[in-house]
Amino acid sequence: MNKSRNFLYGSLLLLPAAVLLWTFTYQPVLATIYNSFFTTPKGRRPSVFIGADHYTRMIEDPVFWQALTNNILYAAVTIPASMGLALAMALFVNSRMSGQGLVRMAYFTPTVLPMVAVANIWLFFYAPSYGPVDQLLGLIGLGHNNLLGTPSTALWSLIVITIWKEAGFFMIFYLAALQQISPTLIEAARLEGASPWQIFRRVTAPLIMPTTLFVLVNALIGAFRLVDHVIALTKGGPDNSTTLLLFYIYETGFQYWDTSYAAALTVFLLAVLALIALFQFGYLDRKVHYR
Repeated sequence: MNKSRNFLYGSLLLLPAAVLLWTFTYQPVLATIYNSFFTTPKGRRPSVFIGADHYTRMIEDPVFWQALTNNILYAAVTIPASMGLALAMALFVNSRMSGQGLVRMAYFTPTVLPMVAVANIWLFFYAPSYGPVDQLLGLIGLGHNNLLGTPSTALWSLIVITIWKEAGFFMIFYLAALQQISPTLIEAARLEGASPWQIFRRVTAPLIMPTTLFVLVNALIGAFRLVDHVIALTKGGPDNSTTLLLFYIYETGFQYWDTSYAAALTVFLLAVLALIALFQFGYLDRKVHYR
């Protein structure tokens, strides 16, 4: 009787969270998978079951492959760069220095800026001829570049913006992790004659590995869900050079109104994220030391 009462009580406590998860997570995912096997209903023409035709179309779609290539390059550069810069900033502001609070605020400010403000700032920075970036390039004879309007430089320009905006956010987590490390461990390593690099490699880095895994998960998710920067700055151009997977899904579903093909693209993106999550928590999590 007590077990039944406890089970009922626990189920009622879990019910609100279960309803929210089903309504806003599991049901949309299942609906997306279901819709990916049907055509898009238009006007009086109902949707028709077509099997895996959308996935075959995806394989033959050059824009999809370009968006996937762009996204892989974008993730491969932004994730290690933003995490490395965040860790370096956290180590710097964690040391004793004057004006420590102002430096921390300066590092974190790009994170809290609204996207419209960020877009306007960097549109000015990247402006040909009079923009600060182009003027600096002009000092070495490389001026008069439309960085956001040239296919070879547009994606790299977005990468720079992402690193600038994300590094301060990740720095907060690293700073919190560094402040949890006992000073006695650092002092003991110094007494043993360890160099600063050895202290970081043997003491600091292993102890902040849980935070590193957490930041890595967030960075990977962020790299594959980026869409606001693209919409505000380039709209996928020029010549699809800044088209990323989520932007291509948005463009297909809400501009071209091919919602079924967008559903198939979404299923692919979900599968990629699921595989990444399995690797992270199935392999990397085993190498993380939790205190």
